[in-house]
Amino acid sequence: MLNKTADQWFNEYGDSHQNKTNKFIHWLCVPLIFLVILGLVWAIPVPTIMSGIHPYFNWSTLSFLFIAGFYLRLSPRLAIGLIIFTLLCYSLIAWYESLQIASLALTCIVLFIILWVFQFIGHHIEGKKPSFFKDIQFLMIGPAWLMGFIYRRLGLSY
Repeated sequence: MLNKTADQWFNEYGDSHQNKTNKFIHWLCVPLIFLVILGLVWAIPVPTIMSGIHPYFNWSTLSFLFIAGFYLRLSPRLAIGLIIFTLLCYSLIAWYESLQIASLALTCIVLFIILWVFQFIGHHIEGKKPSFFKDIQFLMIGPAWLMGFIYRRLGLSY
């Protein structure tokens, strides 16, 4: 599964993310796509047995085990920031859902489409295909690649 180091993944991902406009689009869209995917999974109805455990125990929060495991295998230090980001996303989703102003699923579907249109525009400008066409794991590497930039800016190792 993860037979590369974080730096190897980041270098390979970075090959198709050199253009400033594409990078800017990714800084906006990648965290939001991560958020709306969690929101879409959150919106999947859960069986009664799951809903009785805790109000926030759902398919999305259950996926936290996979998300945390993926990032812990990539880099335990980097995983700390990514796990905090994931928990922040869950908090935003719960808050949005509590507002009851629009369907969480519909909001996430609309945002997902809009955000991916921008991602593909960025890659068109870049002149290279999105990395996940080569390896689906790059969908999880994108947020880590951005977190790696944040760590380096803060002088933290990962």
